[in-house]
Order: sequence, then C-alpha cells, then structure tokens
Amino acid sequence: GYQPCDPQVICNRVHHVQTCLEELRELAAKRRRELEESRQLWTFFQEMEEAEGWIGEKEKILATKRCGRDLSSVLSLTAKHKSMLGELGSRRALLHQSMKKGEEMLAKKRFGPRGIQEKMREVRARWKKLEEVTGLHQQRLREALDFFQFSAELDDLVAWLQDTYRIVSSDDFGHDDYSTRVLLRKHRAVVEEVEKHRAAVVALRKQLALLAPQHGQGVDVQIRVVEVEQLYGEVVEVAVLRRQWLQDALAVYRMFSEVHACEVWLEEKEQWLERMEVPEELDEVEVVQHRFESLDQEMNSVMGRILDVNQVVEQLVDGGHPSSEEVRACQDHLNGRWNRVVELVEQKKSQLSSALKIQNYLLEC
Repeated sequence: GYQPCDPQVICNRVHHVQTCLEELRELAAKRRRELEESRQLWTFFQEMEEAEGWIGEKEKILATKRCGRDLSSVLSLTAKHKSMLGELGSRRALLHQSMKKGEEMLAKKRFGPRGIQEKMREVRARWKKLEEVTGLHQQRLREALDFFQFSAELDDLVAWLQDTYRIVSSDDFGHDDYSTRVLLRKHRAVVEEVEKHRAAVVALRKQLALLAPQHGQGVDVQIRVVEVEQLYGEVVEVAVLRRQWLQDALAVYRMFSEVHACEVWLEEKEQWLERMEVPEELDEVEVVQHRFESLDQEMNSVMGRILDVNQVVEQLVDGGHPSSEEVRACQDHLNGRWNRVVELVEQKKSQLSSALKIQNYLLEC
C-alpha cells in the first residue's frame, strides 16, 4: 500500500524550510545588530559616567586650592599637578573617542538623540570647567613657586650679607706689615664679591614687581626687601671703613719700620760722633772732613725719609687714627734723635773747622 509522495510537495516543503531559515537568519542578524547597538549605547553611557566620576574626583582635589607653605611643599604640589596634567591629557584622548562614538550613534538615528546629546553636553561642560580650574590652579602654583623662590633667594642673600658684615666689621688689622697686607688682599676679594652682589640687590625691586599681587604687595615681603637693601648699604659702608683702617694700619706699620731703620742709622751716627776725636794732624783732619762730606749726603737721604714719616704721621693724626698718641710719640722721639745728631754734626764740623784753621795757620807760619 505504499504511495510515493508528490515531488512538488517535497520541493514546497524544502522551499518553506529554506524560507524560514532565511527569516531566522535575518531576525538573528537584526537581533545581533540591535544588541550591538545597545551595547554601544550603554558602553557610551558607562564611559560618560566614568568620565564624570574622574572629573568629580579631580574637582574635589582642585577645590582645596592648596599651594604649599614653603618652597619644598610647592615643588611637591607642582610635581603632583604635572602628573595630573599627564592624566588629563590621557583622559582627554579617551573622552574624545567616547564623544566620537556618541556622534556616530547620533548620525545613525537609531536611538533617541535626546539622552545622548544631553549627556555629551553635560560632560563637555564639566570637562571645560575642569580645564579652566586646572589652569587657574597651575597659575596659582606658578605664582606661589615664584614667591617662595624669591623668598629663598632673599634668605640666601641675607645669610651671605650677615656673614660678610661679620667679616668686614672685624677688628683684626694685623700685627705687622706682612699680616696687614694679607688682610688687605683678602679684604679686596671680599669687596669684589660685595660689588658682584650689587646687581642682585638692585634687581630685588623688579623681581618683587613681577610677583602676583597677593604675594608681591604683602607688607612682610616688602619690609624684608627694604631690610636687605639697608643691610647691603651697611656692608658697603663698613667695608669702606675697614679698607681705610687696614690702609692706616699698613701705613703705621710701614712708618714704624721706616722709623726703626732711621733710628738704627741715627744710633750708629750718634755713637760715632760722640766717640770721634778731632785729630791734630792736617792730613787726618782732611780725612775726617771727607767723611763728613759723605755724611752730609747720607743725612740728606735720611732727612727725606724722616720728612715722609712726618707727613704720614700728620695724615694719620688728622684722620683720627686710634693709635694717634703712639704715632705722635714715635714721631717726636725720631725728630728728637735727628735733632741730636744734627747738633752733634754741627758741633763736630765746628771743631773740625777750628782745627783746620789752626793747622793752616801753623803751616803759614
């Protein structure tokens, strides 16, 4: 009782199955597209929420407005802010990609544009505000850094000026010619350093004017600048005085050395004149007379040195040198020795002249 099926029926059924399979494939593809678009949409919103969360976190950090209390803290905050700027750049690139995805979804018009546009507008506004606040915070950090660097330079300058003031106000002027010349050479080096720092002191006013108003117009910092200028002026004045004192001390020691040399010569000549006996023979008288002619030349030279000593003494005394009494006593002693030698020379010359006249008279007779 087997009846073969009509081939058309088989064809129809196969065609029906193929049609159903195609419809199923189309539905699956459509479903896949819709799921993919839904995934893209919710991924977009998730990325927007992450961006908003990151923005909110940075807003809280920037809301503190901390700029540090000293140079080290400002440098630390500046390093952290620089790191945050790097994060901001990376997050900006990610946000740009997310916004591009949103624009693409809006272009497809498969989703309601209202939610996407509002979210994009809201995130853009918050991002713009974050960049503005970041820029302001960076500016405040830069201003604080300039101020604390200026303060540190002030501190270093004050410390150097105080040390230099102690050096130039020293009461050590040496104990002899050599030590005083060494001190004078060192003092010249100090004066050169003081002069090199003049430009830094003069520039303080310009640097102060370049600071932010909240820093540069403060009473404390302006007072500090005035104090530095006054301290520098005092260092310069005391340095000039010390230079004069060292030169005066050097002049005193040189004068003492010259006085000693002159007194050695005077002592020698004084002893020679006191021991000298006027000879009775004409030849001997003439020999002694020639020695006195040489003595006159030496005395002229020594007299010039003594006059120089007297001139130095007068300058020191007129300048109010603290050793004026000692210097004056030394001058008086030297002049007294000189006058004593001059008297002895005149006395011996007179005796020689008399002896020479007697010898000539005897020869004539």
